[in-house]
Amino acid sequence: MPDGLIVAVLAWAAGITAFAGGLGAARERFAESDSKQQFIHANVAFGGGILLAAVAFSLAPRAIKHLDASCLLFFTLLGGGLFCLFDAWLERRGSSRAQLLAMLMDFVPEAIALGAVFAGERKHALLLALFIAAQNLPEGFNAFREMRTAGSGSGRILTLLLLVSLLGPLAALLGYALLQNSETVTAAMMAFASGGILYLMFQDIAPQASMKRHWSPSLGAVAGFSLGMLGSKLIL
Repeated sequence: MPDGLIVAVLAWAAGITAFAGGLGAARERFAESDSKQQFIHANVAFGGGILLAAVAFSLAPRAIKHLDASCLLFFTLLGGGLFCLFDAWLERRGSSRAQLLAMLMDFVPEAIALGAVFAGERKHALLLALFIAAQNLPEGFNAFREMRTAGSGSGRILTLLLLVSLLGPLAALLGYALLQNSETVTAAMMAFASGGILYLMFQDIAPQASMKRHWSPSLGAVAGFSLGMLGSKLIL
């Protein structure tokens, strides 16, 4: 199988979990209860833990390795700053797609990085694909619930999540075609994504994960991070 096709399939497989998460949210029929709310908060926390693992074990180490101190600081702060501005813009518009757009903000740069590193570091590309797949599943679930609460139809939301999954192969092929021999550019993009993800972690994900008078949902973050740590240990 040609490398380009492998990259596209790997990125699509990682992205389709967003659709799977949305489908799970569409099919669940449990009555609103305290236990259900605990599960939802734990789900958010799990996604946050996976994102943190992606930064700690994949994105940041490569950025640190290939960038000098000034570039590393610049692109990390740039990512956080631009994600902050975009988040504030969404808040002013009262968008019902904040979860979806937040997912895209980390999915697309990670998919580009997957394609960029595939030729020289297939294990790293596989680890990135696993991180993307694991984080997109709860993000797709939460994005569906957010848009459904705002009044969007289930079919429309699922179609949108399916289309989002197709951005993965496009982004990965872009990285594979243009960046596989550009370690510095790839590292800068990873630093940028790291900064953006860290902003989203503390601005949006962590506040939604906690639940008053309940302590167990936050263990989802520990589970997500542990899964990422295990994946890094077994693959790299």
